[in-house]
Amino acid sequence: MRKIDLVVVHCSDSPDYMDIGYKEIKSWHTDKPPKGNGWNDIGYHYIIRRNGEIEQGRKDEVAGAHAAGVNSNSIGICVVGKKNFSPEQQKSLTGIINWLRGKYNIPIDRVLGHCEAVTTPKTCPNMDMNKVRAELIFIQPEPKVR
Repeated sequence: MRKIDLVVVHCSDSPDYMDIGYKEIKSWHTDKPPKGNGWNDIGYHYIIRRNGEIEQGRKDEVAGAHAAGVNSNSIGICVVGKKNFSPEQQKSLTGIINWLRGKYNIPIDRVLGHCEAVTTPKTCPNMDMNKVRAELIFIQPEPKVR
């Protein structure tokens, strides 16, 4: 198993009214240029649709293709949209990040937006990551009781 010590949050940069998911994003990533990137798989590990549904992309064990320089040690989460994310998406984002933090022992300061994780100028994920990190402290998922 690879060492995972970072979560990188992205947005799909698609219009906020579009409800797309794994299938569409995988096509963008795997179709040959000029239609797509020509990659061998979807770049993200998780996709959060407009209704808050979380879809699996790449398996956690496989390095992503979402943030140059940190793919080998990170999990990539893509929130569908450009700037206006739904309350359901925000709730799912907090939940999956906290779940991943617990699974891989990732501290809050290792949860970054794409724009914080790379040196090239980016605005992705177009959300206030300080607010996201603050919510991770106060909003904890319900414990699973056996």
